[in-house]
Amino acid sequence: MKILVFGGSGKMGAAVAWDLVRQDDVSEVGLAGRRKASLQRTQAWINSPKINIHPSDIADREATKALMRKYDISVSTLPDRETSYKFIHAGVEAGVHIVDMLEEYHYRPDLYETEGLELPKGMDLYAYGNWMHEQATEKGITFLDGIGFAPGISNITVGEGIRKLDVAESAIARVGGIPSKEAAARHPLRYMITWAFEHVLREYMIKLFIIKDGEIVEVDAGTEREQFHFNQLGKDEMLECAITPGMPSFIYTRPGLKYFAEKTVRWPGHWGGIETLKECGMLDLEPVEINGAKIPPREFLLSVIKPRLQPKEGDTDVCVMWNTVDGLKDGKRTRINYHLWDEADTVTGFSSMARVTGFSAAIGALFIGRGLITGRGIVAPEDGIASEVYNAFIEELKKRGIIVLETTELL
Repeated sequence: MKILVFGGSGKMGAAVAWDLVRQDDVSEVGLAGRRKASLQRTQAWINSPKINIHPSDIADREATKALMRKYDISVSTLPDRETSYKFIHAGVEAGVHIVDMLEEYHYRPDLYETEGLELPKGMDLYAYGNWMHEQATEKGITFLDGIGFAPGISNITVGEGIRKLDVAESAIARVGGIPSKEAAARHPLRYMITWAFEHVLREYMIKLFIIKDGEIVEVDAGTEREQFHFNQLGKDEMLECAITPGMPSFIYTRPGLKYFAEKTVRWPGHWGGIETLKECGMLDLEPVEINGAKIPPREFLLSVIKPRLQPKEGDTDVCVMWNTVDGLKDGKRTRINYHLWDEADTVTGFSSMARVTGFSAAIGALFIGRGLITGRGIVAPEDGIASEVYNAFIEELKKRGIIVLETTELL
């Protein structure tokens, strides 16, 4: 199969491509992006004859469609809503299988902070989602939507937990990328950039939907904070988490739950720092006049804090997951847990975030190409990777050194 990776010179794109060229049934991997020199550096680093580069601009829809049609599957590692939707729009018009890793359920787009997302004339957000799904379905293509870490591994494991119970009542996904404990001590907010930070701040500020008391309700990001003890896989750490929009498909694909929320994991103290920034207005987008210049507070904050959050020499990251699905099994109250603790690979140089996100997206693309994911239209990870395909996915993660531990306990 031939697979095209948009954003191929970035960290996530490089991880996807690096993984794909190692598969015997992949004959060609295309790297697409605006900067030829960056694509060439990634090509040289991967060092495989399977790689071809394509300097291109996702904004040029006709050229993008023509490029996509040269491949069987296209994967997006693009970092924001504007470019993600441009990619998908081109993909469904081109009639090519597509994979996207953004924290977005494109069938029901987020209502806030559109990041430049452009709607077709006469469509609102939900009409646009319907159009993309209908176009993909009519053309017989699979659009695997939200496949990485969260969304991705988180959706897939929680979906499996629900299937294993006779009656599933509550599901909470606690997922996040954090610096190693040593690196956290060297950065503000006990945080280090492993993903597009502008998009991270968006996720901290928007309103989102969760399921509460069996109803879909809107809440503020950053609420329902909790501390928890991660004591599996040889680790013993206190962490904290708060609600974010990391699994937006779930409220639509699993509406029968009494409670569902996705929470982003951070080191203790991080969420308190974010709350202080919110209270001070530093994450607002409305411009404030300073000495005659109007500047959005968040833009100013980013200019100051981003350099301080960049990894320093020797800094590494960790990806953490503790998902719980509660309900009934054989008449007994039961909880199914999913634990993951993944660390950066200092041999290849891949961050943990690049591993769990990029490799998951690569596996998703491979499963489409191998005929394991057969749904058409917009397919959420929890629906596309289920039953025997779930087992195959967990085994593929294991081959890449990413271990998901499942345990069951009575409540």
